[in-house]
Amino acid sequence: MSTLDTDVVIMGAGPVGLTLANLIGMRGHRAIVLEARSELIDYPRGVGLDDEAIRTLCTAGLWGQIEPFTVPHHVVRLVNGEGRVLAANDPQTQEFGFPRKHGFIQPLVDRELAAGLDRFTGTELRFSHRVVGLEDLGDHVSVTAEQLDADGNVAGTVTVTGRYAVGCEGGSSFTRKWMGVEFEGKSPSTRWVVVDVDDDPIGAPNVYLGADPRRPYVSIGLPQGIRRWEFMLHDNEPTGLVDDPDFMSSLLERFVPDPAALTIINQRTFTHHGRVAGSFRKGNVFLAGDAAHLMPVWLGQGWNSGMRDATNLAWKLTSVLRGDASENLLDSYSDERHKHVADMIDVNMAVGSIMKMGRFGGKVRDISASALNLVPKWKSYFTELRFKPMPRYATGVVVDQATLRPGQAEATFKSSKLAPFVDSAGSISPVGLQFIQPRVNTGEHTNILLDEVIGDWWALATWGTNPTKFLSANDLELIRRHRVKLISFMPETQRRWAEKRYADSPTPVTVVGDTSGALKRWFDVRACGLIILRPDRFVAAASLTQQAPRALAGVIAAGSLSTALGTGTGTEGVRS
Repeated sequence: MSTLDTDVVIMGAGPVGLTLANLIGMRGHRAIVLEARSELIDYPRGVGLDDEAIRTLCTAGLWGQIEPFTVPHHVVRLVNGEGRVLAANDPQTQEFGFPRKHGFIQPLVDRELAAGLDRFTGTELRFSHRVVGLEDLGDHVSVTAEQLDADGNVAGTVTVTGRYAVGCEGGSSFTRKWMGVEFEGKSPSTRWVVVDVDDDPIGAPNVYLGADPRRPYVSIGLPQGIRRWEFMLHDNEPTGLVDDPDFMSSLLERFVPDPAALTIINQRTFTHHGRVAGSFRKGNVFLAGDAAHLMPVWLGQGWNSGMRDATNLAWKLTSVLRGDASENLLDSYSDERHKHVADMIDVNMAVGSIMKMGRFGGKVRDISASALNLVPKWKSYFTELRFKPMPRYATGVVVDQATLRPGQAEATFKSSKLAPFVDSAGSISPVGLQFIQPRVNTGEHTNILLDEVIGDWWALATWGTNPTKFLSANDLELIRRHRVKLISFMPETQRRWAEKRYADSPTPVTVVGDTSGALKRWFDVRACGLIILRPDRFVAAASLTQQAPRALAGVIAAGSLSTALGTGTGTEGVRS
């Protein structure tokens, strides 16, 4: 194999492709992004940004640039045809370090993602490159693209080689068609027209989902004074009707006194889709974002699901490119992401059905909502967004908590050495779930987010103890080999004591002071004293501290990580 042009060829310069390229660049590897358009899409699409995605943007080193284009604490209210609130979604928790929901302006965010690539030598964004050919040659891929001139005509062709290729080019993905996988799901015929206006004529800062039997609608307050409306078109209304100013005025006059005075900055018609590819991997070729799945818009999860794809795939590609893991690790990408995406599509489709109910169904819905709102438990189910399925990886790079067997993790444990703790801690395992991110203290920093202490690679953390005391010399060699950061969580009152006591540990231990009690509460309701965190901050393993060697061995096996010592111990591309 001759020298390759890059490590990863990415098709598509949407938010997923750009984020993936940034994460690969942050970890010391190269990417070339090929985009058929001559510039980034300049009209708003996604409008909802989750706290999980913000953690990814922080890892990419770009949250500081992106935050000014967001509005935190975006409240969503489902209202009926009379404007009565049926359910409100206003989660107040910040377990991942940020408010759960933000509104944002996608074109400005995409621009910062593209600018971020300039930080990395060997990483490029090539516009006007339309991919027309793809070959998987076993030890590398070859991608052929047509170079387009200013008029969109073919001016020539170019071939780009890389170790891997990732299709992020949207719902009509060339890559997915090349893979030959099914694109399963539904594409309802319902069409919607979206209108974005400048100088918000309403000023309400949040989101209204109008479940109006006459015509469902959405009204969204966005950053920089932008207001978005979305209106459902009835089956007997041709799409071309949206070009009639009188028709559009008839849609808007319910919300503003003078539709003609609005400054419209974008108007488009779209159809909702709920589809997912049968697999996200074929050999050295992968799918991510809309190329892998199309998400209805109701819960703002299309953009965020793509961010989860990029987060999951980036660290696995990096691990294999570094020689830290075998290619078997890459199979876990599809295994882990497919189920959660499918579950999220189902929830979004259900919300869409609630939105589009007719007069009779709408009355039944309204009465049911009123009854549910009288029960605090059910009301909080919607208010706190608990109906939204959080990612939980039951297969892949996980270790079962009860048996410590690698590759699969049950959500609950029935009988094991954990039995004495079940009554107090419950029987729900944290394995496969994302770990919390409170603010903490260390010897060097005060009131810092936990991710900034852990870094963006592996971590092994214990509550109240020195993790090195439970690991053999060989274990500690593997810890160093894979750049696993050792963490000891302590009440802030004991941090300085622990720092002195652990100063002579055979492998450095970072003592983290739990200033808010959030970490203590997390361990208090879970039957474990040790966790191993993956680079994407998901819990790979949880165990009693004395089981540390078995938990570590399980993660090494589940992640197909190398057991060879004395190699790959550099820290290039890894932030701590």
